[in-house]
Amino acid sequence: MVKDFYVYILCNKPYGTLYTGVTSNLVKRVYEHKNNRVEGFTNRYDVHRLVWFEVCQDSQSAITREKQIKKWGRAWKLELVEKDNPLWDDLYESICG
Repeated sequence: MVKDFYVYILCNKPYGTLYTGVTSNLVKRVYEHKNNRVEGFTNRYDVHRLVWFEVCQDSQSAITREKQIKKWGRAWKLELVEKDNPLWDDLYESICG
């Protein structure tokens, strides 16, 4: 059985505070962020809006990609989001269905 992994970016508002994470269950993880079930950064800075994600085939490639994105400057991350989500819509509802 092949299991997908996800690299994702959350924000608190368009062009606001950004958070990059990795998970094997995107719906569950974003739900946890939205409902303040994750202690730390996203809870403290109210970072709950899913604005970008990418599917990876395995955990190692997802972790490598997450680390790559975390090293990028802010402008590159903003460009990554805007390329696929120029209105900074919350994508959570679109992944729940």
